[in-house]
Amino acid sequence: METCAAFFSCMLARLTGSTDHSYAIEDHVNRKLIIFDFDGTLADTFPCFVRVFDEAAAKYKFKPLDRANAQALRGLDARQIMALHDIPLWKTPAIARFMRTRIGDEAHSITLFAGVEAALRTLKERGVVLTIVTSNARANVQRILGPELLALFDQVECGAGLFGKLPKVRKVLAATGIGAADTLLIGDEIRDARVAAEAGLDFGAVAWGFNHVDALVAQGPERVFHQVEDLVR
Repeated sequence: METCAAFFSCMLARLTGSTDHSYAIEDHVNRKLIIFDFDGTLADTFPCFVRVFDEAAAKYKFKPLDRANAQALRGLDARQIMALHDIPLWKTPAIARFMRTRIGDEAHSITLFAGVEAALRTLKERGVVLTIVTSNARANVQRILGPELLALFDQVECGAGLFGKLPKVRKVLAATGIGAADTLLIGDEIRDARVAAEAGLDFGAVAWGFNHVDALVAQGPERVFHQVEDLVR
């Protein structure tokens, strides 16, 4: 959940009515390690992102969200969305810093998706090692999760660049010592699926987040989670 292009996708998911339920649900997760994305996967950042995005668009002079084409945009990856809205790559670090700061100002208004807390606790009770890799700032993640839920995670890697999650995923794998075959990366964006593939990991796609579930299924995920509760079924 995730800087510039992710904010577009978050808005698109909510504007276009969210999820498709046409794919089969498999047995419950049976992995030693789960690497979670944060924004749009665990945290429902949409209301805050809309406000922050509007501010960023005005400040950095890029095109506002075209709500008329929201459904089509949900099928695009981050680079395509940036190109359509005239966001040059060189501006993304400044935009990301601005958005992270503003999200921090409003983090008190951001909550986890319904059912996420219970799912995390259940996975932890089953002995799964839980970790996070996110573009969001550490202070924001800590504030949104709170100390009790934060303690469920063995490792939290924050501040990844828009296209810079791979080094942090590799850092998690090295720190935990758990192999790729026993790991599942769970996220809501095309870029999450691609990072998983680059790292040699299976990908679990959530249908309640940024990219449309059809776009994620096209990436060949190992699992598709239609509802939060499916994480523990």
